[in-house]
Amino acid sequence: LPQLGPHLPPRLTQQPWHLLYGTARDGFSLRSLYRCGGQPGSPALLFIRDTEAQAFGAFSATTFRCSNSFYGTGETFLFSFSPELKVFRWTGRNDFFVKGDTDLLMVGGGSGRFGLWLDGDLLHGGSHPCETFDNETLSPREEFCIQELEVWGLA
Repeated sequence: LPQLGPHLPPRLTQQPWHLLYGTARDGFSLRSLYRCGGQPGSPALLFIRDTEAQAFGAFSATTFRCSNSFYGTGETFLFSFSPELKVFRWTGRNDFFVKGDTDLLMVGGGSGRFGLWLDGDLLHGGSHPCETFDNETLSPREEFCIQELEVWGLA
């Protein structure tokens, strides 16, 4: 978290963060993630460690939830530690920030590719360059297996 501090919106830099959801504690389920996800309209940090020990994730200005359409703001960004921190910010080309249903959580999109996606069991995911963030692939492979996942929110 400390490394991401400078990249967060200024109003959040002094706020205390706490763990809302963690696979080690809460099990592997996208439904549980939505249930534990914090107050609507409250920001969330999604951290993923894959089975190749690569760490990456997403910041969303609003909590992760089920939705029929994309939601979020231009404060949303993707990041990876490979091995140093890289942050991929909104390009302004589209507003495909976050969209979730019970089987899929997506962050970033365009042309049928998602910057980051996770399946309903939170066991598999993928990352592709996308128009929303003009990001690199966050994980060493375009599809990855999730070792550990956490969602952090404001206390």
